[in-house]
Amino acid sequence: MSVPGILNSMNGAKMARKLLILQLLTFVLLSVLLGFKSLTWTTSALMGGMAAWLPNVLFMLFAWRYQAQTTVSGRVAWTFAIGEALKVLITIILMIIALGLFKAVFAPLGLAYLSVLMTQILAPAIINSYRT
Repeated sequence: MSVPGILNSMNGAKMARKLLILQLLTFVLLSVLLGFKSLTWTTSALMGGMAAWLPNVLFMLFAWRYQAQTTVSGRVAWTFAIGEALKVLITIILMIIALGLFKAVFAPLGLAYLSVLMTQILAPAIINSYRT
C-alpha cells in the first residue's frame, strides 16, 4: 500500500505512525550495530537514516494537515506532488549536509538510508498481508 493509500484508509494515521516508528527503530538499531565498527560509522548511519526518515515525517505531517482541506481530487494530487517534491528537496539537503559538512562515511550512510526506504516499501505490504 502506498503512502496516499495509508493516509486514506480508516486507520491511516495509526498505521502511518507505526510505519514511522518502525523506520526509526530500523535505522537506530542499524546504527547501534554499526557502532561495533566505529563511532564514525554510527553517526554516519544515523545521518543516513535521518535523511530518509525526517522527510517522511514531514511529508506525513504535511499530508495530514492538508488532507482535510482538499475536497477536489485535483488538489489532492497537487498536494501530494508538492509534498513529494519537498520530501526530495529535504532529502538532498540532508545528504549534502551529512556528506559535505559532517564528512559522513558513505557506506553506513547509504545502508541506513536504504534500510529506511526498504522498510517504507515492505512494512505496509507485510502489515496488510496479516490483516487479510
